Amino acid sequence: MAELPDYYFRIRENGAAVFRVEAETRHKRLEMTEIAAVNIRNGNVKAHGQHELSAEDEAAIARWMADRTAELAARDAATPEACIEALNLTAHWVQSKATDGDLDACTDRLLLAMHDLRSVLVRKKAGRSGAGD
Repeated sequence: MAELPDYYFRIRENGAAVFRVEAETRHKRLEMTEIAAVNIRNGNVKAHGQHELSAEDEAAIARWMADRTAELAARDAATPEACIEALNLTAHWVQSKATDGDLDACTDRLLLAMHDLRSVLVRKKAGRSGAGD
């Protein structure tokens, strides 16, 4: 069995709850003690209850925050590529497999979403073109 990490981060929307993992307890049970709450958006780290964070705790949290920030940035960068792929697969589905009922259920929402995306892209491109002049 793989060795357990010293810390567990329960991810939530704005960051994580941080737990210290203790596998070698006197009752031979795994225990997780909440030690902090992390807000990834503003960088705040709050000790849980009366717990005081050690330098080791703070270093582990800082490493996790850096890794998590990089992971979220990579996901954001992949979003346009996933959208392009989804649009291509949707076009193929519409052309080759969709029934009239399928299309009745989604056409208006797809057209609105695509119109919204196109409007934002055109506005942003125009802004970039004007900034270079």
